[in-house]
Amino acid sequence: MNAILENFDKIFNVSLVYATFRSATPIIFAALCAAITQQANILNIGTEGIMLVGAFTAVTVSYFSGSWFLGIVAAMIAGAIISMIMAVGHIRYNSEICAIGMGINMLALAITKFLVKAIFNSTGSFSSPDIKAIPRVNLAFLDSIPVLGELFNDWCVTEWFAIILIIFLQFLFYKTVWGLRLRAVGQFPEAAKTAGIRVNSVKYQAMLISGLIGGLAGAHLSLGYSTQFIENMTNNRGFMGVAAMYFGGANPVFTALGCLLFGFSDSIGARLQAYGIPSQFVLMMPYIVTVAVLSISMVAKLSAGRKRESALHSGN
Repeated sequence: MNAILENFDKIFNVSLVYATFRSATPIIFAALCAAITQQANILNIGTEGIMLVGAFTAVTVSYFSGSWFLGIVAAMIAGAIISMIMAVGHIRYNSEICAIGMGINMLALAITKFLVKAIFNSTGSFSSPDIKAIPRVNLAFLDSIPVLGELFNDWCVTEWFAIILIIFLQFLFYKTVWGLRLRAVGQFPEAAKTAGIRVNSVKYQAMLISGLIGGLAGAHLSLGYSTQFIENMTNNRGFMGVAAMYFGGANPVFTALGCLLFGFSDSIGARLQAYGIPSQFVLMMPYIVTVAVLSISMVAKLSAGRKRESALHSGN
């Protein structure tokens, strides 16, 4: 504890802001992947599997093509394919979405492990200088500005895109006709049908977009956050994204704020470990935050539900 107090300024400094966002970015993509389907009342538990398939696809295509951009595109297509398999099972055949999602997660873990061995003859992980990483953006005019330069320079392209995506989805959900239809399908499906909205079509569209974002999440993880593929490299980030989505009520901005909690705990944990904090405690931190976030969001929902019931009774 004394070591932490003595090095307080080294732990809590300007670089922690970027470290927090960097750690949170894969979770933000995963959370947005889950948020768009949740708006249609579909709980996308398969986010973890979509990310893992996207991460492997991105590394493979980047390695063989020499292009990070093609790696991202291929990962998004792979994510879309996986999500549409889930969509057909749930929407067309009325299968339980949570069961399908868990099946996708287990399938992704097994098939990526198999393909790493089959394609690269490697076990556990694969890395190579031929894997092209997502480039970082250097803003030369910020180099001479100490704090801003440290905060906003050398961000990965997909990290900037995460901010754009949050703003875009916020606008899409709450300021467009399509967003209104999506929310109507999720909250009042029978009323939506009566209004002439093709409910299943909107759900398929939500699942497709979700898959594209989930694939992008995986691509960022393997080509932006790192430059390699490791078995189960998502490390429950998909589930953390779902937890953050619940915390934010599927609202993109509030969901992203929830993701920053995970990023902050991960960044702080990594720094504390250097000052004698046991590694076991550090590894627990993201999961403790996950439980806390889910607990807070569930309590908030129960409280809101009770207030609505109380208002209805008082009105009667």
